[in-house]
Amino acid sequence: MTPDDFPRVELGFFPTPIDDLPNLSTETGITLRMKRDDYCGFGGGGNKVRKLEFLLADALAKKAGVLITTGGHQSNHARMVAAAARRFGMEAVLVLRGNPPTEYQGNLLLDRLLGATLEFLEPTEYFTLVDPRMAAHAKAAEAAGKVGYVIPLGGANPLGALGYVRAVEEMSRQLDAAGRQPPDIVAAPAGSGGTLAGLHVGIRKYWPKTKIVGISVSRDAAWFQERIAGMANDCAALLGWPQDFKPADIWIEDSFVGGAYGVPSPGGIATINRVAQSDGVLLDPVYTGKAMDGVLALAASGKIPAGSDVLFVHCGGSPALYPFAKVLTEAPDAVPA
Repeated sequence: MTPDDFPRVELGFFPTPIDDLPNLSTETGITLRMKRDDYCGFGGGGNKVRKLEFLLADALAKKAGVLITTGGHQSNHARMVAAAARRFGMEAVLVLRGNPPTEYQGNLLLDRLLGATLEFLEPTEYFTLVDPRMAAHAKAAEAAGKVGYVIPLGGANPLGALGYVRAVEEMSRQLDAAGRQPPDIVAAPAGSGGTLAGLHVGIRKYWPKTKIVGISVSRDAAWFQERIAGMANDCAALLGWPQDFKPADIWIEDSFVGGAYGVPSPGGIATINRVAQSDGVLLDPVYTGKAMDGVLALAASGKIPAGSDVLFVHCGGSPALYPFAKVLTEAPDAVPA
């Protein structure tokens, strides 16, 4: 089987381009390219669109009337779930990690514009309360005569991971058409693990010599290795592909999180400024800024060898730039006003 054998709704504008980053490549000594899934269009774009194409097909098959999910304050996933709900005439309930904001900016503003119901959980209580609260919202939907459909954090489950198996197929066709070889390394942020699980399944099948590095923006490496290996195995089983992943097969770098998930790191902020000024590409403080910081540091240290062909998966997230305008513009690497 392939991902196209599974029910899927069309949300994104695919294929998204693969861009060269010539100036940053010259600076770093690696050939750096970027899969521009920030350009996939729907709901403001981002990697979660690929997952939602499969998850929404399942929700529609189950006659869902309310989509329920979770994420951080500036969750791209939550924003896109809210947009998908509206596309298909559903309601959206977002259970978000963080206290109620004094001002709605970035993705939170877009959540409001999309008419989502927002519930905020205090960060220290979030991991204890989030699953019971989503279950309670599903029960409330049922009591109102509607079907509630719970989508996990980041759309990270075996069905959602099919979106990035399909993305590898897409990238393989693009590189073949351009006469290019598969990359040496594919790099992506590790936030909930679903994107990396799909990448592992797709790359093992189509580009078996390519390595994958996930740059954690939240948890430690061991947590991600267990989670991604299990999800990749379940995704491969859905497809009927004879693959077996062990935690040791999953390369995760967890030194670039900074203070906490959703809190800008000094390295991430410096990298956002650097990439914007080198190649005109916008990254964000929650996901892609930290992940690219990791890639550049690994290249500088030699852990990514000089001359490597590296493909970075741009997962979107530019709405999250705006709530952090002060820290971005006051950073040492910022261009003076």
